[in-house]
Amino acid sequence: MARTSTVRAAMAFLAASTMVKCLAASGEGSCQATQLGKYNDVVKDTRESGIEFGDLPGFTRTVYERDHALVTPESRVWTGLQGWKNTIGAHFVSPAMMSTHFTMYLAKMGEESSAGMPPNGAERFVFVVQGVAEIQVQGKTIRLEEDHYAYFPPDLPHEITSTTGAVLHINERIYSVPHSSDVDKRPEFLHGITEEQPVLPVPGEIFVLRKLLPQTPEYDFNIHVMDFEPGEFLNVKEYHYNQHSLLLLQGQGIYRLGENWYPVQAGDVIWMGAYVPQWYCALGKQRSRYILYKDTNRDPLFEYGKSFQ
Repeated sequence: MARTSTVRAAMAFLAASTMVKCLAASGEGSCQATQLGKYNDVVKDTRESGIEFGDLPGFTRTVYERDHALVTPESRVWTGLQGWKNTIGAHFVSPAMMSTHFTMYLAKMGEESSAGMPPNGAERFVFVVQGVAEIQVQGKTIRLEEDHYAYFPPDLPHEITSTTGAVLHINERIYSVPHSSDVDKRPEFLHGITEEQPVLPVPGEIFVLRKLLPQTPEYDFNIHVMDFEPGEFLNVKEYHYNQHSLLLLQGQGIYRLGENWYPVQAGDVIWMGAYVPQWYCALGKQRSRYILYKDTNRDPLFEYGKSFQ
């Protein structure tokens, strides 16, 4: 218990030491972040230059294909976010892609910043990559630090603010109402801390899996946090209708998408469309951790059929 308290106190200190400065004009601007947290590689400024590209004009590791995309930090385009104050964002996944029905983006909140509401009917998941944010919801104020998260069901009034700055990983989608009459519940607001979630069994696999949302039918997606030690890999070469977004929080490795094999590292984002073959192996000298969105609990006949009507 003493060791756990010490670790939490240390993490709180690191979160408090975050400094994010935003200069916004007409909803657009630039942010610079300095952070000693464990996910620093996701957002540190040098990541956006990638490898030294000075002698390779126009080169990027970013790839967009029919059924997948790899978006690397040097390709991020930051812009204002509708309804947000002192914040810039970079969208990586959206319905502008083929048959995709959700969004995934990073939001850099500056000092004295606030979030806008998602569109009507949309649910929102927020994961703190860096810094400290506060949420006001259902008459409560809740502090979110690194590795903390919150889920907001559709049309739930809420506020997200930051006094000192934060970087948020966000997924949003229009809620898909269950077609089964057996499901009479609706999703509820919740928040938590990643490390406090139970490690779940994964038969035939050796990675560590935590799911951040309930595995009950009223939720139409889940968020997985997956850890791989160097040399560990997915046993199953996956092929399924569920779409994914993925942010590599730590480490590096090789991701197979279709017939392509991509070297990836912390800060890279991946979109996986329906039925793209996918596989990962962790390499390097440190643990790989990624956070992954996954469609769940919906019949693909309804989920995807309506996309083509």
